[in-house]
Amino acid sequence: MNNITIAIDGFSSTGKSTLAKQLANHLGYVYVDTGAMYRAVTYFAMQHNLVSEDFLDKEALLNKLPEIKLHFEFNAELGFAEMFLNDVNVENEIRTIDVSRLVSKIAEISEVRAKLVEQQQTMGKNKGIVMDGRDIGTVVFPDAELKLFMTASSHTRAKRRFDELAEKGQLVTYEEVLQNVEERDYIDTHREDSPLVKAEDAIEIDNSTLTKKEQFDLVVELIHKFFA
Repeated sequence: MNNITIAIDGFSSTGKSTLAKQLANHLGYVYVDTGAMYRAVTYFAMQHNLVSEDFLDKEALLNKLPEIKLHFEFNAELGFAEMFLNDVNVENEIRTIDVSRLVSKIAEISEVRAKLVEQQQTMGKNKGIVMDGRDIGTVVFPDAELKLFMTASSHTRAKRRFDELAEKGQLVTYEEVLQNVEERDYIDTHREDSPLVKAEDAIEIDNSTLTKKEQFDLVVELIHKFFA
C-alpha cells in the first residue's frame, strides 16, 4: 500500500505509544512520540526551576524556548527511538511521576505547542509515519488517512501506569497515580489551545478489556481493510 499518516490520540496511559511503536515496526514507518517532546520541555523547565505544582514562570520559559533542541535517536536494542534534549538522552528522566504531574501545565502554553507542532509537521511531511499524542488528528495532521482515538476507564489506566512505574522502581501509590491521571484528563480536555477531543473522522477504541495483542490485531485489520 502507499505510505499513509497514522494519527493516534487519546487520554494518558491508554497505550497509545505502545500501539504506535508496534504499528511503526510492523509497517516499517517512522514513529514519533509527541508526548515525549512535551515531557522533555517540562523536564527542561524543571531543571531551570521554572515550574512546580504551584508555580510557573511562563515568560522565562518562553525566553528560553530557543535553547531547547529536541531530537529522537533510534535504539536498536530497545526497538524504538529515544528522546534527546540538547543532545542528552533523557528518555528515563522524562517518564517519572514528577514530570507527569507537570507536563499538562507546560502543554497548555500556546507558544510551546506552536513550536512542537511545527517540528512534528516537518517530521511527517513525507508520510509513512505513526504519531501519537493529544492533538495529532485534530491539529498536527488533520488530513491523516487513519485517525485513532484511544480511551479506557481512569482506574484501568491508573493501574497500568502504577504497574509501569513500580516496575521501574519508582515509589508511588496507586492513589497518587489515579489522581494524576484524572487531573491530566481534566487539564487536557479543558485547555484553551488544542484541547484533547476526538476528531470527527477518528475511530474510537476503548481498550479497557483488550490485551496489547488484541488491540494491535484490531488496528492492523483496519489498515488492511481500508488501505491495502
